[in-house]
Amino acid sequence: MVELMKMAKEERAQIHRRQGYRKILQSCEQTKKDGYKWFAELSQAINFMCRWYENSRICYAYLHDQEWFSREWTLQEMIVPRDLQFFNKDWHPIGDKRPLSPILQITRVPHHILKEGLSSNHPCVAQIMSWAANRTMTRVEDRAYSLMGLPDVNMPMLCGEGRKAFHHLQLEIIRKSNDQSIFAWDCKGTKVQVGSVLADDPNSFQGCDMTN
Repeated sequence: MVELMKMAKEERAQIHRRQGYRKILQSCEQTKKDGYKWFAELSQAINFMCRWYENSRICYAYLHDQEWFSREWTLQEMIVPRDLQFFNKDWHPIGDKRPLSPILQITRVPHHILKEGLSSNHPCVAQIMSWAANRTMTRVEDRAYSLMGLPDVNMPMLCGEGRKAFHHLQLEIIRKSNDQSIFAWDCKGTKVQVGSVLADDPNSFQGCDMTN
């Protein structure tokens, strides 16, 4: 907001018309109504995003369109928070994720995971990856960066890293965990480097949603 005030009047007016600006203002209004003094913008804290969701008192999911349910970045937002409140495009409340969890299974995330989170269920890595299959993203590397918190790993983010980011994510998981389900992916229908034990993207883990 400080940087916004430094801009020329014409630039500020242009920003005010953007959908994202309205989202920020409405988030502030809802936070105030619920009795909280601040809310967090996570764009500069990707490595800690999952932890912030887990420790938050409440999270708001603004459903500007139905694509929210199929985006890469919203997967952990849907799973991790204890209290996730949905709002429609006009900021009218829809409800808590727990009673809505049977409906939210269209995302392929099991009902008990949506209701209880990861810590109570401990799904394997392959199962987590399968939930991310076929989700949409802006940058190829977002496939990896948006998943870092779910298997509880941290790694540096490099702009333009592309598909290498998902390889780096898998290597970090292998380094930290003994979960061998990370090798349970299927290359059928996907391009893969010959001789590699690493998948190119989460789509290779489709069908692993029932892996134990």
